Amino acid sequence: MADPVSWLLIEPGWRVDTVDGKEVGRVLEVTGDSDADIFDGVAIAFSMFAKPRYLPAEQVAEIVEGRVLLRLDRAGIERLTELRQPAAEEHIAPGQPPRSKRTETAVAPLPRRQAPIPLRRRILLWFGLAGRR
Repeated sequence: MADPVSWLLIEPGWRVDTVDGKEVGRVLEVTGDSDADIFDGVAIAFSMFAKPRYLPAEQVAEIVEGRVLLRLDRAGIERLTELRQPAAEEHIAPGQPPRSKRTETAVAPLPRRQAPIPLRRRILLWFGLAGRR
């Protein structure tokens, strides 16, 4: 058994295994604040063409070189939500009040979009041909 490593060493392309040790996918992205050493989670893909899923850090049981072991079984992983990110920009219609006034009122959340992980990069990661950006 390999020694555990820090979340800061996780790289795209690493194996993702269920609690019983079966491989279910690959790491696409790692999220967190490296300055504050706060691990938020990972984006994983079940296959090259599958939509990425977000896995919160609380569901990671162990991290060893080249592998992330989860606290979930296959059924739990299938219930994970698709990875989504907030829209990159906000469109303001003419005549709207200034930003300071808009924040004082209830504003509907911006629509969310699919995470920008290009298919080509997912394929390269799946075969271990692309490393960390």
